[in-house]
Amino acid sequence: MMWTDVAALAYQPSCAFPESSQLQDNTYRHPRAGWPGRLFAALANCTHFATVRQAVMSRLPFLTLHSDVRDVVYVSWLVDAAAAQRLLPAGVVLWQRDGKTPFTVLTYRHGHFGPALLGPLRKLLPSPLQSNWRLYLDHTPAGAPAVPCVYFLKNIMDSLPHALGTRLFSDILPTHLADNMTLEVTATQARCAITPGAGSAPLLDVQADITAEHGLDADWQQLFGNWRDAVAFLACQDAAIAHVPRNGKLVFGEIDLPVDVGQVQALTALRADCGLLGQLPPLSTPFAFLVPKVAFKALSERLL
Repeated sequence: MMWTDVAALAYQPSCAFPESSQLQDNTYRHPRAGWPGRLFAALANCTHFATVRQAVMSRLPFLTLHSDVRDVVYVSWLVDAAAAQRLLPAGVVLWQRDGKTPFTVLTYRHGHFGPALLGPLRKLLPSPLQSNWRLYLDHTPAGAPAVPCVYFLKNIMDSLPHALGTRLFSDILPTHLADNMTLEVTATQARCAITPGAGSAPLLDVQADITAEHGLDADWQQLFGNWRDAVAFLACQDAAIAHVPRNGKLVFGEIDLPVDVGQVQALTALRADCGLLGQLPPLSTPFAFLVPKVAFKALSERLL
């Protein structure tokens, strides 16, 4: 789907989309058939283990996680706010203007993702690919501090240990394993793709040129005024929430992601095929940019 095709979808009425959707169902399905996949799915979806883990870990200090993230490709659409709001639990309010709200897919390569307490030994840890799919909130829910916050819809990784690890030991990341996942960034172009196979990961195929022009289309300019302010809003978020299906609660996590807007590179999307746009009717062309590197920290996680 080219960006021109995406823009054309803006004329589809939001009433054509159902109240329930795939976004609200983060049940894990393994991308490949066979008994190992069924075993991994049983582990990932085990609510009893998650309940016991949460009861134990809520009494312990949070294990801060660090990663030297690089090649962060952001692709965002302004989507129908009413359709997006239906995907969220009661009491969670989207940021929106004139019936539009941003939906962002950011895909990146970790740099030795793991516990900060490992110090220099963290360099021995692997660097998986991750893709995070999110909406933006007007304000944080009751019980959470008033900070810029997003709502996690989907999380995809290319590493089975990391996908299972986040499923088993965290509530904030509804992680799915891609059958195949790629991220390539050169001096002139960025490309990222997710192939779901038979699993629960959504499809993604993005190709974009790196450009020196920092321009905004009219729809984006109407909401944010200029390129820099749009980038700052989309990238500079301090927290996230997600829905926890086993108990109906929200989980709140704080992060440190000090994006230097001055180092961000503009992208022109040549292709932006996203498997969830059928459920989030786009009202704009995609807005894309590249963050070359950023030091990421996961600081906390708790149920609200």
